[in-house]
Amino acid sequence: MKKTLIALSISAALGMQQASAAQLTLEEKIDILQQEIEALKAQVAQNQAKPAASGTEQSASQTAAGGSGATTVGGYGEIAYNHYRNTDAHNSEADLRRFVLFLGHRFNDDLRFVSEMEIEHAVASKDDNGEVEVEQMYLDYRLSNAVNLKAGLFLIPLGILNETHEPPTYYGVERNEVETRIIPSTWREGGVGIYGEVAEGLRYDAGITTGFDAGKIDDPAFGIRSGHQELQLAKANDLSVYGALNYRRPGMLLGGGIFTGNTGQAGASLLDPAAKALLKSVGARLTLWDLHAQYSLGKLDLQALYARGKLNDADTVAAALLAEGVVTPSGAPVAVSKSFDGWYAQAAYHLWQHGDMDLTPFYRYERYNTQREVAAGFTADPANNETVQTLGINFRLHPQVVLKADYQTFKTDSTKDRLNLGLGYMF
Repeated sequence: MKKTLIALSISAALGMQQASAAQLTLEEKIDILQQEIEALKAQVAQNQAKPAASGTEQSASQTAAGGSGATTVGGYGEIAYNHYRNTDAHNSEADLRRFVLFLGHRFNDDLRFVSEMEIEHAVASKDDNGEVEVEQMYLDYRLSNAVNLKAGLFLIPLGILNETHEPPTYYGVERNEVETRIIPSTWREGGVGIYGEVAEGLRYDAGITTGFDAGKIDDPAFGIRSGHQELQLAKANDLSVYGALNYRRPGMLLGGGIFTGNTGQAGASLLDPAAKALLKSVGARLTLWDLHAQYSLGKLDLQALYARGKLNDADTVAAALLAEGVVTPSGAPVAVSKSFDGWYAQAAYHLWQHGDMDLTPFYRYERYNTQREVAAGFTADPANNETVQTLGINFRLHPQVVLKADYQTFKTDSTKDRLNLGLGYMF
């Protein structure tokens, strides 16, 4: 691409100078062409350094997979420090949350490979909390701008954060609660999909994938998150379908998505015969959907999202888990959620910008309830109906490097109130 632009620049320079060519020496002509080339190089470098506009952020994996070379590498990482106001209830903690590497390969102009490998909490062993996981690994084939095919393990296009979750692309040290507890980011499934742009700025994404396993649900504080399978020996008696539609224009994003499928999985993950029989007899269909928007007006960035989920046959699922002896992290029987939802609104203002640097304070208000309705005979935990406010600041040293600080307050459980500090990068 650069060579083509330089050739065009040389041709243009020659054309403009043709009328006076007789008066120019060879050295003068070379000087003129060199000036044109240097100006073009500077412009290309400037464009590459510019951050993406709000609503059009590109993930590091997309950048790596779309590189101009045959094989490309990318990645991101983050370190966080959480200092709780109530140190009797919660210990303050520092953590290398994630170290992620992307590896992409372009076989030709139409066929590419995308992968993402993550290490959490710095280490991974049987005695530590860390883990190593493959978050993405798929093949992508382009038929046209309107029709692209993908197959493998990939991110589900629900919400804003799930597909674009590198630290410099969102505000706050912690990922927002709604897109963690209601939409279980970072959420991936194995399957096949089709996507493309059908009109300027209008993009669709749909497919068939693996789904959730109701027999693995054990923590209603995170909705159905513990039931997702991550293509790790995933039970596939029941498959799911998804669809998303997003409209993007400079500084604007409007969109939504839906994911639905049975989660009973014929009770394959349960050992107790009675528990297995209960799940084998029901579909336990999960339906999860969202609507989201981003808009930039001058230096002001606005963002909002609403997400809702519903699990059919929750009473039977709860009975099966009880028969299996599954309990929550606190040791209580699992009050399976019939429905759960949440929303947030966020505003950020680019207060100071100089070169690559960008100082942006922000405020986010979010409400979620992971147990809006629960299985018959169970009682919802009031702590799972929460309101969270976050006030903080992002300081980008570079479009791909950020320092963060914020303070969060929790209305229902104020012992979670905390100061967060963090740093992150992507490349």
